[in-house]
Amino acid sequence: MLQPKRVKYRRPHSLSYEGKAKGGSHVDFGEYGLQALEGAYITDRQIESARIVLSRYTDRAGKVWIRIFPHLSKTKKPAEVRMGSGKGAPDNWVAVVKAGTVMFEIGGISDEICRNALRLAAYKLPVRCKVVKSDHKFTAEELAKMSEEHESAVEALKAEEEATANMETVSDTGNEVAEEKGE
Repeated sequence: MLQPKRVKYRRPHSLSYEGKAKGGSHVDFGEYGLQALEGAYITDRQIESARIVLSRYTDRAGKVWIRIFPHLSKTKKPAEVRMGSGKGAPDNWVAVVKAGTVMFEIGGISDEICRNALRLAAYKLPVRCKVVKSDHKFTAEELAKMSEEHESAVEALKAEEEATANMETVSDTGNEVAEEKGE
């Protein structure tokens, strides 16, 4: 899951998601974007599930940009604990998303696939969203670069699958050690 490597304060004051976004409200990188129509906290798990939907629906083609990051920790006190005794421990991480923020962008594949992938990703998020199109037109060079990155990523996945296909787990203690099958 996404979370900051380090923070200055473990238990911050909460930030408001009310109002409109000052920045990040335009599609800057891809061809299509998923824009929030209302404000909310979006957890690291929700961001990850939307990313998985985007990558699976597009068969890892094109490129996906995640424009939000969960910087804010939300705290929670344990169950059945009396009032007082300070603030609770950090429980999870959230991104503060205001109305108008573009959360995900996608490009390098057909328009229909982009729109459908973003529509499916919107189901995983707790805010109402709309799919917006970029004003920027990609050059043939930029599209070729995206397709080349996609091909290299697919080759890396295939190589990883082949490497793991030749491995066999030996231990059943939970600390698996891999050995080659070719003995």
